[in-house]
Amino acid sequence: MAVYTKLEHLEVKLFLEQYNISNFKDYKGITEGVENTNYLIKSSEQDYILTIYEKRVDEKDLPFFIKLLSDLSDNNFPCPKPIANKNNEKINKIKNKNAALVTFLNGKSKNKITSEDCFEVGKIAAQLHKITKKFNINRKNNLSIENWQNIFEKTIKQKIDLDESIIKKTRNYLNFLKDKWPKNLPQGIIHADLFPDNIFFIDNKVSGIIDFYFACNDFFAYEIAICINSICFDNNSTFNMAKAKNLINGYSSIRTLTEDEKKYLPILSMGAAMRFFLTRLYDFYHTDNKADVKIKDPFEYFKKIEFHSTIKNFNEYFV
Repeated sequence: MAVYTKLEHLEVKLFLEQYNISNFKDYKGITEGVENTNYLIKSSEQDYILTIYEKRVDEKDLPFFIKLLSDLSDNNFPCPKPIANKNNEKINKIKNKNAALVTFLNGKSKNKITSEDCFEVGKIAAQLHKITKKFNINRKNNLSIENWQNIFEKTIKQKIDLDESIIKKTRNYLNFLKDKWPKNLPQGIIHADLFPDNIFFIDNKVSGIIDFYFACNDFFAYEIAICINSICFDNNSTFNMAKAKNLINGYSSIRTLTEDEKKYLPILSMGAAMRFFLTRLYDFYHTDNKADVKIKDPFEYFKKIEFHSTIKNFNEYFV
């Protein structure tokens, strides 16, 4: 979450008048995250999140995201539920930008994810996959392996102070991934951004998942690979075997991994690290200085790429 679009109190008040919401009290910008503008909206009845969609979210994808959240909520999955306005529309406009109002989820994200938490995250990821397998909606992953070379070339085209050896290694890793990437694994809709700030806990149990704006159709095992990168390293780049084991065990308690999924997990994990290295690198050099947003370190993910490149099979993660 982030704040790119600044709103005045009156603008928020007028926006909320389109909804069956009474007694608007207060609002506050949320600076975590990098994609969209988010505000916490307080009313006397309950709290909401107002999301304003910024440039990386394609307008044509919004119906998918809103339908996904609505359908997940209807299946009792703990995620924000889109609120319809008085015209029964869930996608709205504010300051000429698309926006949506969703329910506020109780719970808090954790700065430090424990090994026990990893088991719970594995479980919720598998529950998500089991539910979405039944859904008949689709969205292509536009940050998949097909797009990585483009993102990288676009980034280094600018005059950036990136070491030549990093450029050369990245190109080599991209070629390696293209050569080894799996063609056919179990797939469906994945969250694709399960990072600690998108996972809420109450009493050490997952109470909610937020920020579904990268959700897409992809390999279920790619979701696990993203989680290995996002929650199974300590101090940003030291692999924690116990966390990874608990993540896999939590996932497997709901959905069993196939042998092919296990076989390709090192490649998928290296690819997931590459995806976040490249998008963070791009943001590092392109984020508007006026935006109220925390810039994330891309090089943490370069170290993770290097780590995964040394892993030859699934079992090596646990030795």
